[in-house]
Amino acid sequence: MMKAVVVEKPEKITVVERAIPEITDNQVLLKVKAAGICGSDVGIYHGKNAFATYPRVVGHEFVGEVVKVGSKVTNASVGDHIAVDPVVSCGHCYACNINRHNVCKSLQVMGVHRDGGYQEYVAVDQEQLNQLPKDIPWEIAATVEPYSIGAQVAHRGRLTGDDTVLICGAGPIGLIILQVAKMKGAKVAILDIVESRLEDAKKMGADMVVNGKETDIVDAMKEFTNGEGFNLIYEATGNVNILQTCIQKLPSQAGRIVVLGFSTVEFPIRQVDIMSKELEIIGTRLNNHRFPEVISWFKDKKVDPKSIVTNTFHFTEADKAFKYNDENPDKVLKIVLTF
Repeated sequence: MMKAVVVEKPEKITVVERAIPEITDNQVLLKVKAAGICGSDVGIYHGKNAFATYPRVVGHEFVGEVVKVGSKVTNASVGDHIAVDPVVSCGHCYACNINRHNVCKSLQVMGVHRDGGYQEYVAVDQEQLNQLPKDIPWEIAATVEPYSIGAQVAHRGRLTGDDTVLICGAGPIGLIILQVAKMKGAKVAILDIVESRLEDAKKMGADMVVNGKETDIVDAMKEFTNGEGFNLIYEATGNVNILQTCIQKLPSQAGRIVVLGFSTVEFPIRQVDIMSKELEIIGTRLNNHRFPEVISWFKDKKVDPKSIVTNTFHFTEADKAFKYNDENPDKVLKIVLTF
Protein backbone atom coordinates (compact mmCIF):
# COMPACT_ATOMS: atom_id res chain seq x y z
CA MET A 1 0.00 0.00 0.00
CA MET A 2 0.99 3.62 -0.44
CA LYS A 3 -0.18 7.08 0.56
CA ALA A 4 -1.76 9.52 -1.92
CA VAL A 5 -2.91 13.13 -1.58
CA VAL A 6 -6.41 13.54 -2.98
CA VAL A 7 -8.41 16.69 -3.61
CA GLU A 8 -11.78 15.11 -2.87
CA LYS A 9 -13.67 18.25 -3.83
CA PRO A 10 -12.88 21.97 -3.82
CA GLU A 11 -11.26 23.04 -0.53
CA LYS A 12 -10.89 19.47 0.75
CA ILE A 13 -7.54 17.63 0.69
CA THR A 14 -7.10 14.24 2.30
CA VAL A 15 -4.29 11.68 2.55
CA VAL A 16 -5.54 8.19 1.70
CA GLU A 17 -4.15 4.67 1.49
CA ARG A 18 -4.15 3.09 -1.96
CA ALA A 19 -2.71 0.03 -3.62
CA ILE A 20 0.58 0.57 -5.41
CA PRO A 21 -0.31 0.70 -9.12
CA GLU A 22 0.44 -2.12 -11.53
CA ILE A 23 2.40 -1.27 -14.67
CA THR A 24 1.96 -2.35 -18.29
CA ASP A 25 4.78 -3.58 -20.53
CA ASN A 26 5.29 0.02 -21.76
CA GLN A 27 5.41 1.67 -18.35
CA VAL A 28 7.73 2.13 -15.40
CA LEU A 29 6.84 2.33 -11.74
CA LEU A 30 8.23 5.54 -10.31
CA LYS A 31 8.91 6.19 -6.64
CA VAL A 32 8.01 9.86 -6.40
CA LYS A 33 10.68 11.98 -4.70
CA ALA A 34 9.42 15.55 -5.10
CA ALA A 35 6.47 17.42 -6.62
CA GLY A 36 5.83 21.12 -7.04
CA ILE A 37 2.66 23.06 -6.30
CA CYS A 38 1.57 25.00 -9.38
CA GLY A 39 -1.04 27.70 -9.80
CA SER A 40 -3.21 25.20 -11.67
CA ASP A 41 -3.01 22.82 -8.68
CA VAL A 42 -4.17 25.70 -6.49
CA GLY A 43 -7.00 26.31 -8.96
CA ILE A 44 -8.09 22.68 -8.67
CA TYR A 45 -7.94 22.93 -4.88
CA HIS A 46 -10.19 26.01 -4.96
CA GLY A 47 -12.54 24.66 -7.64
CA LYS A 48 -11.43 27.28 -10.18
CA ASN A 49 -9.74 25.08 -12.78
CA ALA A 50 -12.08 24.58 -15.74
CA PHE A 51 -10.30 21.39 -16.86
CA ALA A 52 -10.24 19.39 -13.61
CA THR A 53 -12.47 16.58 -12.41
CA TYR A 54 -12.85 15.27 -8.83
CA PRO A 55 -11.72 13.42 -6.84
CA ARG A 56 -8.20 13.93 -8.14
CA VAL A 57 -4.63 13.20 -7.12
CA VAL A 58 -3.12 16.47 -8.27
CA GLY A 59 0.47 17.28 -9.14
CA HIS A 60 1.95 17.55 -12.63
CA GLU A 61 5.40 18.81 -11.63
CA PHE A 62 6.97 15.63 -10.30
CA VAL A 63 10.16 13.62 -10.39
CA GLY A 64 11.22 10.27 -9.02
CA GLU A 65 13.31 7.14 -9.19
CA VAL A 66 12.49 4.11 -11.32
CA VAL A 67 11.81 1.02 -9.17
CA LYS A 68 10.25 -1.31 -11.77
CA VAL A 69 10.45 -1.45 -15.57
CA GLY A 70 7.97 -2.92 -18.06
CA SER A 71 9.26 -5.56 -20.46
CA LYS A 72 8.97 -3.30 -23.54
CA VAL A 73 10.48 -0.15 -22.03
CA THR A 74 13.69 0.85 -23.82
CA ASN A 75 14.59 4.22 -22.29
CA ALA A 76 14.80 3.59 -18.54
CA SER A 77 16.32 1.23 -15.99
CA VAL A 78 15.81 0.64 -12.27
CA GLY A 79 17.55 3.41 -10.35
CA ASP A 80 17.24 6.09 -13.03
CA HIS A 81 16.25 9.58 -11.97
CA ILE A 82 13.29 10.76 -14.06
CA ALA A 83 11.41 13.97 -14.76
CA VAL A 84 7.90 13.15 -15.95
CA ASP A 85 6.32 15.10 -18.79
CA PRO A 86 2.66 15.15 -17.71
CA VAL A 87 1.27 15.65 -21.23
CA VAL A 88 -0.54 12.58 -22.63
CA SER A 89 -1.75 12.74 -26.25
CA CYS A 90 -3.52 10.47 -28.74
CA GLY A 91 -0.84 10.61 -31.46
CA HIS A 92 -3.17 10.73 -34.45
CA CYS A 93 -5.35 13.89 -34.39
CA TYR A 94 -4.53 17.00 -36.44
CA ALA A 95 -2.53 18.65 -33.65
CA CYS A 96 -0.52 15.51 -33.01
CA ASN A 97 0.13 15.04 -36.73
CA ILE A 98 1.66 18.53 -36.98
CA ASN A 99 3.85 17.87 -33.92
CA ARG A 100 1.81 19.94 -31.46
CA HIS A 101 0.70 17.16 -29.16
CA ASN A 102 0.36 19.56 -26.22
CA VAL A 103 -2.95 20.70 -27.71
CA CYS A 104 -4.11 17.23 -28.73
CA LYS A 105 -7.86 16.96 -29.31
CA SER A 106 -7.97 14.24 -26.64
CA LEU A 107 -5.33 15.83 -24.39
CA GLN A 108 -4.95 14.53 -20.87
CA VAL A 109 -2.64 15.97 -18.25
CA MET A 110 -1.50 14.01 -15.24
CA GLY A 111 -2.76 15.73 -12.12
CA VAL A 112 -5.67 17.33 -13.98
CA HIS A 113 -7.54 14.83 -16.17
CA ARG A 114 -5.93 11.74 -14.61
CA ASP A 115 -4.15 11.19 -11.30
CA GLY A 116 -0.82 12.90 -10.92
CA GLY A 117 2.28 12.95 -8.78
CA TYR A 118 1.10 13.60 -5.21
CA GLN A 119 1.38 9.91 -4.36
CA GLU A 120 4.25 7.69 -3.36
CA TYR A 121 4.26 5.58 -6.54
CA VAL A 122 3.06 6.34 -10.07
CA ALA A 123 2.85 4.23 -13.23
CA VAL A 124 4.24 6.29 -16.13
CA ASP A 125 4.32 5.61 -19.88
CA GLN A 126 7.80 5.39 -21.35
CA GLU A 127 7.03 8.28 -23.75
CA GLN A 128 6.80 10.59 -20.74
CA LEU A 129 10.19 9.76 -19.25
CA ASN A 130 13.08 12.20 -19.27
CA GLN A 131 16.45 11.21 -17.81
CA LEU A 132 17.83 13.49 -15.10
CA PRO A 133 21.45 13.83 -13.99
CA LYS A 134 21.70 12.23 -10.57
CA ASP A 135 23.51 15.24 -9.09
CA ILE A 136 20.44 17.48 -9.41
CA PRO A 137 18.66 17.59 -6.01
CA TRP A 138 15.12 16.27 -6.14
CA GLU A 139 13.45 19.51 -5.05
CA ILE A 140 15.30 21.37 -7.83
CA ALA A 141 14.55 18.66 -10.39
CA ALA A 142 10.84 19.16 -9.63
CA THR A 143 11.07 22.56 -11.35
CA VAL A 144 11.91 21.08 -14.77
CA GLU A 145 8.21 21.06 -15.70
CA PRO A 146 7.59 24.75 -14.90
CA TYR A 147 10.79 25.67 -16.73
CA SER A 148 9.44 23.72 -19.70
CA ILE A 149 6.67 26.34 -19.78
CA GLY A 150 9.36 28.99 -20.10
CA ALA A 151 10.88 27.05 -22.98
CA GLN A 152 7.49 26.64 -24.66
CA VAL A 153 6.50 30.30 -24.45
CA ALA A 154 9.91 31.34 -25.76
CA HIS A 155 9.29 29.12 -28.76
CA ARG A 156 5.71 30.29 -29.27
CA GLY A 157 6.69 33.96 -29.05
CA ARG A 158 9.84 33.53 -31.18
CA LEU A 159 11.80 35.21 -28.39
CA THR A 160 15.21 36.59 -29.39
CA GLY A 161 17.86 38.77 -27.86
CA ASP A 162 16.66 41.67 -30.03
CA ASP A 163 13.25 41.82 -28.36
CA THR A 164 11.96 44.33 -25.86
CA VAL A 165 9.74 42.18 -23.65
CA LEU A 166 6.98 42.79 -21.10
CA ILE A 167 6.02 40.02 -18.68
CA CYS A 168 2.71 40.57 -16.90
CA GLY A 169 2.91 38.66 -13.63
CA ALA A 170 5.97 38.01 -11.46
CA GLY A 171 4.82 34.71 -10.03
CA PRO A 172 6.91 31.57 -10.54
CA ILE A 173 6.11 31.26 -14.25
CA GLY A 174 6.64 34.96 -14.89
CA LEU A 175 10.01 34.83 -13.16
CA ILE A 176 10.95 31.71 -15.10
CA ILE A 177 10.07 33.51 -18.35
CA LEU A 178 12.22 36.40 -17.14
CA GLN A 179 15.19 34.07 -16.64
CA VAL A 180 14.71 32.56 -20.10
CA ALA A 181 14.38 35.98 -21.75
CA LYS A 182 17.52 37.29 -20.05
CA MET A 183 19.37 34.07 -20.96
CA LYS A 184 18.56 34.88 -24.59
CA GLY A 185 19.70 38.50 -24.21
CA ALA A 186 16.36 40.35 -24.39
CA LYS A 187 15.55 43.63 -22.66
CA VAL A 188 12.81 42.82 -20.14
CA ALA A 189 10.24 44.68 -18.04
CA ILE A 190 7.98 42.87 -15.59
CA LEU A 191 4.68 43.93 -14.03
CA ASP A 192 3.13 42.82 -10.73
CA ILE A 193 1.50 44.23 -7.60
CA VAL A 194 3.46 42.21 -5.01
CA GLU A 195 6.59 44.18 -4.18
CA SER A 196 8.56 41.21 -2.88
CA ARG A 197 8.14 39.44 -6.21
CA LEU A 198 9.34 42.52 -8.05
CA GLU A 199 12.39 42.54 -5.79
CA ASP A 200 13.00 38.93 -6.82
CA ALA A 201 12.68 40.01 -10.44
CA LYS A 202 15.34 42.67 -9.94
CA LYS A 203 17.71 40.05 -8.54
CA MET A 204 17.04 37.87 -11.59
CA GLY A 205 18.03 40.62 -13.99
CA ALA A 206 14.84 42.49 -14.90
CA ASP A 207 15.70 45.75 -16.64
CA MET A 208 12.58 47.43 -15.27
CA VAL A 209 10.01 46.41 -12.66
CA VAL A 210 6.57 48.02 -12.50
CA ASN A 211 4.27 47.90 -9.49
CA GLY A 212 0.84 48.21 -11.06
CA LYS A 213 -0.57 49.74 -7.87
CA GLU A 214 1.92 52.61 -7.96
CA THR A 215 2.88 53.17 -11.59
CA ASP A 216 0.86 53.43 -14.78
CA ILE A 217 2.07 50.66 -17.08
CA VAL A 218 1.40 52.74 -20.21
CA ASP A 219 3.61 55.56 -18.93
CA ALA A 220 6.29 53.03 -17.96
CA MET A 221 6.08 51.46 -21.43
CA LYS A 222 6.61 54.81 -23.13
CA GLU A 223 9.71 55.49 -21.05
CA PHE A 224 11.15 51.97 -21.36
CA THR A 225 10.59 51.60 -25.11
CA ASN A 226 10.97 55.26 -26.17
CA GLY A 227 7.29 55.20 -27.09
CA GLU A 228 7.63 52.32 -29.55
CA GLY A 229 5.87 49.71 -27.43
CA PHE A 230 6.85 46.19 -26.49
CA ASN A 231 7.75 43.79 -29.31
CA LEU A 232 6.77 40.77 -27.24
CA ILE A 233 4.31 40.62 -24.34
CA TYR A 234 3.65 37.63 -22.08
CA GLU A 235 0.33 37.80 -20.23
CA ALA A 236 0.76 35.44 -17.29
CA THR A 237 -1.75 36.85 -14.79
CA GLY A 238 -5.00 35.54 -16.26
CA ASN A 239 -6.50 39.01 -15.71
CA VAL A 240 -8.56 39.94 -18.76
CA ASN A 241 -8.30 43.68 -18.01
CA ILE A 242 -4.52 43.40 -18.24
CA LEU A 243 -4.80 41.40 -21.46
CA GLN A 244 -7.09 44.09 -22.88
CA THR A 245 -4.47 46.73 -22.05
CA CYS A 246 -1.77 44.52 -23.59
CA ILE A 247 -3.70 44.46 -26.87
CA GLN A 248 -4.85 48.07 -26.99
CA LYS A 249 -2.05 50.14 -25.47
CA LEU A 250 1.24 48.33 -24.99
CA PRO A 251 2.48 46.51 -28.12
CA SER A 252 4.74 47.87 -30.82
CA GLN A 253 3.89 47.70 -34.47
CA ALA A 254 4.09 44.03 -35.53
CA GLY A 255 4.08 43.03 -31.86
CA ARG A 256 3.40 39.57 -30.48
CA ILE A 257 1.22 38.89 -27.43
CA VAL A 258 1.51 35.43 -25.90
CA VAL A 259 -1.41 34.45 -23.67
CA LEU A 260 -0.73 32.03 -20.80
CA GLY A 261 -3.76 32.68 -18.61
CA PHE A 262 -6.98 30.69 -19.02
CA SER A 263 -9.74 32.85 -17.63
CA THR A 264 -13.19 32.09 -19.03
CA VAL A 265 -14.32 35.72 -18.63
CA GLU A 266 -15.44 37.42 -21.84
CA PHE A 267 -14.13 40.89 -22.61
CA PRO A 268 -14.37 43.38 -25.49
CA ILE A 269 -11.54 43.91 -27.95
CA ARG A 270 -11.38 46.17 -30.99
CA GLN A 271 -10.43 44.63 -34.30
CA VAL A 272 -8.68 47.85 -35.31
CA ASP A 273 -6.13 47.43 -32.50
CA ILE A 274 -5.10 44.05 -33.90
CA MET A 275 -5.31 44.94 -37.58
CA SER A 276 -3.62 48.35 -37.51
CA LYS A 277 -0.44 47.04 -35.90
CA GLU A 278 -0.67 43.60 -37.52
CA LEU A 279 -0.48 42.08 -34.06
CA GLU A 280 -0.06 38.38 -33.40
CA ILE A 281 -2.09 37.08 -30.45
CA ILE A 282 -0.62 33.69 -29.66
CA GLY A 283 -1.97 31.01 -27.36
CA THR A 284 0.38 28.73 -25.47
CA ARG A 285 -0.41 25.64 -23.42
CA LEU A 286 1.75 23.25 -21.40
CA ASN A 287 4.92 22.18 -23.21
CA ASN A 288 5.69 20.46 -26.47
CA HIS A 289 8.59 18.07 -25.75
CA ARG A 290 10.66 20.83 -24.08
CA PHE A 291 12.01 18.74 -21.20
CA PRO A 292 15.34 17.81 -22.85
CA GLU A 293 16.02 21.48 -23.61
CA VAL A 294 15.33 22.48 -20.00
CA ILE A 295 17.42 19.67 -18.55
CA SER A 296 20.32 20.90 -20.69
CA TRP A 297 19.82 24.40 -19.23
CA PHE A 298 20.02 22.92 -15.75
CA LYS A 299 23.19 20.97 -16.61
CA ASP A 300 24.85 24.07 -18.07
CA LYS A 301 23.58 26.36 -15.27
CA LYS A 302 21.95 28.72 -17.77
CA VAL A 303 18.98 29.28 -15.44
CA ASP A 304 18.66 29.43 -11.66
CA PRO A 305 15.92 27.05 -10.45
CA LYS A 306 17.07 27.41 -6.83
CA SER A 307 15.79 30.98 -6.89
CA ILE A 308 12.24 29.75 -7.58
CA VAL A 309 11.98 27.17 -4.77
CA THR A 310 11.10 29.06 -1.59
CA ASN A 311 9.50 26.39 0.62
CA THR A 312 9.28 22.63 1.11
CA PHE A 313 6.67 20.55 2.94
CA HIS A 314 6.37 16.80 3.40
CA PHE A 315 3.66 15.54 1.05
CA THR A 316 1.49 14.34 3.96
CA GLU A 317 1.20 18.01 4.96
CA ALA A 318 -0.13 19.08 1.56
CA ASP A 319 -3.16 20.75 3.14
CA LYS A 320 -0.86 22.97 5.21
CA ALA A 321 1.27 23.69 2.13
CA PHE A 322 -1.74 24.87 0.11
CA LYS A 323 -2.94 27.07 2.97
CA TYR A 324 0.52 28.53 3.43
CA ASN A 325 0.67 29.25 -0.30
CA ASP A 326 -2.68 31.07 -0.15
CA GLU A 327 -1.81 33.11 2.92
CA ASN A 328 1.74 34.18 2.04
CA PRO A 329 1.92 35.54 -1.52
CA ASP A 330 4.75 37.84 -0.44
CA LYS A 331 6.86 34.90 0.78
CA VAL A 332 6.07 32.06 -1.63
CA LEU A 333 7.22 31.47 -5.18
CA LYS A 334 7.36 27.68 -5.52
CA ILE A 335 6.46 25.17 -2.81
CA VAL A 336 7.83 21.68 -3.36
CA LEU A 337 6.38 18.65 -1.62
CA THR A 338 9.00 16.08 -0.58
CA PHE A 339 8.44 12.32 -0.25
